[in-house]
Amino acid sequence: MTIQFKDLGLSQPVMQALDMQGYKEPTPIQAQAIPPVLEGRDLLGIAQTGTGKTAAFMLPSIDNLRKADNQIPFKSCRMLVLAPTRELAGQIAQSAKDYGALAGMKVHSIVGGTSVNKDRNKLHRGCDILVATPGRLLDLIDQKAFNLSGVEVLVLDEADQMLDLGFIHALRRISQLVPQDRQTLFFSATMPGQIKELVGKYCNNPVTVSVTPAATTAERIDQYLFMVQQDEKQTLLEMILLEKHPTPGDFERVLIFTRTKHGADRVVKKLSQRGIPANAIHGNKSQPQRVRALDEFKRAKTPILVATDVAARGIDIPGVSHVINYELPNVPEQYVHRIGRTARAGADGVAIAFCAEDERQYLKDINKQTDASFERLPLPDNFRAVVEGVGPTKPAPKQQRQRVKPKPRGDAPGKPKHSARKGKPNRPQGQGGQSNRRRRGGGGGGRGPAQSRG
Repeated sequence: MTIQFKDLGLSQPVMQALDMQGYKEPTPIQAQAIPPVLEGRDLLGIAQTGTGKTAAFMLPSIDNLRKADNQIPFKSCRMLVLAPTRELAGQIAQSAKDYGALAGMKVHSIVGGTSVNKDRNKLHRGCDILVATPGRLLDLIDQKAFNLSGVEVLVLDEADQMLDLGFIHALRRISQLVPQDRQTLFFSATMPGQIKELVGKYCNNPVTVSVTPAATTAERIDQYLFMVQQDEKQTLLEMILLEKHPTPGDFERVLIFTRTKHGADRVVKKLSQRGIPANAIHGNKSQPQRVRALDEFKRAKTPILVATDVAARGIDIPGVSHVINYELPNVPEQYVHRIGRTARAGADGVAIAFCAEDERQYLKDINKQTDASFERLPLPDNFRAVVEGVGPTKPAPKQQRQRVKPKPRGDAPGKPKHSARKGKPNRPQGQGGQSNRRRRGGGGGGRGPAQSRG
């Protein structure tokens, strides 16, 4: 018998919000997590990104907040959700607004890269649900603009990613600032030693929900591999995107991952030179730039997005047809999160990896720690010719413009550049021809600098 949301004990306002979103059947993690969360239990969820974790903790938490009906605390919140990236925080906050639309929940989000003063103002009166990145949250706490005294429910989403981004000290500090009498919901895709330590600090006898084994790749993703030299990757990428190579799938929305910020910008620049529109998203981009790039990607206005791992988690963009690992990640688990951007919401997806000679160890680690199964693809038939500059997809060399030496202003040789009106004496008559006055058609002889105009 198929479980439906109405079987999980959710209240009528939440069920109506789900109907408005078109949701009928819960995902496995939602079916297993919602009942214990409704009971007020702490929970440890082990699941890949894209499995529906946000609804798994947000739906029952909204119900519990609504039933408790406590006042919104001054300069605090009733439910705090910590997320590793700005983009994920924004998506969680939007989901909270959608799910809590009929329950009267006041929802805010705060992230780095935005105005601190605006954050101070909007949090002054407190809120029901706050979604935050750890760094900006602690900034406001240090400024006495916010506190965690009113937290009833604490959620850590993508906890292992927060560790990867260096938030371990921030998380330890936050654990000391929240009330002991609270409910904690802890979600992570992997369980390294530091995560187990954090679970011990945050959770009290949690219910463990594990939907898929840690570090496994989605079954609906076809994975392909190109062995290619590092300095030839850009050419291969351009040939693939220009459909000069029979790569599986139709390129509708393509997410390309690099290891560095400068690498992402370099790929975008070279694609643009080839007439292929693309945007970049990484930590050096301002928040408005990141929001604009994601919006254009979602609307397929610019269907190619080049990103660092800041976009590997929680970016729920429907319709990503291909994920291309331009550079393999040096952390095997990160590969799982990267390719998890495709094959979402029951769709199929394609993942393509470029592997250079110096990345073979990364490839071995990915194969060892995940269930990745690659089909190796040959390089295009004319690839070598294109790389060497004689192929049809290589841009023609730019012709240098021949610089033309400007002609002198006057016909007379040796004419001075400045006129007498700028403090320079005219050339005396008899040296090199007629005076200026004669050449312009004026009558009479030239006058010296001592002569008057009248």
